[in-house]
Amino acid sequence: MTASDVPPAPTIHMAPPLSPAIRVTLMPKDTNSHGTIFGGVLLSYIDLAGAIATRGYCDRVVTIKMTEVVFHQPVFVGDIVSFYTEVTRIGKTSITVKVVVEAERWRGDRELTKVTEAEIVYVNVDADRKPTPIVRR
Repeated sequence: MTASDVPPAPTIHMAPPLSPAIRVTLMPKDTNSHGTIFGGVLLSYIDLAGAIATRGYCDRVVTIKMTEVVFHQPVFVGDIVSFYTEVTRIGKTSITVKVVVEAERWRGDRELTKVTEAEIVYVNVDADRKPTPIVRR
């Protein structure tokens, strides 16, 4: 066997320089009438991934704000969807997390494509759901 007989390796894209929070494959129950994944399903995972990123700083958070989310590419059944996070700001009681969403196509060359991104603001709350200072930095 010579080098020319070896099929080329699939193109591998490096993940963004963010921390992986969640990785899922989405199923037919998550689709809309167009055969792609509901945007609301992805929004739910974005919120969850962002909340996971706050755990090193907060014990309990509530979502206050999510920036505009523009879906650049659809997600299809069977795609592996990764949610990468980065804490971008820590205030007195609030914490901001950037979430980047990528889909690895499960058919063909397993292309990795950016689906969307969002910035989410959470507020650290106590047991009574009242804002409380973030003490872990």
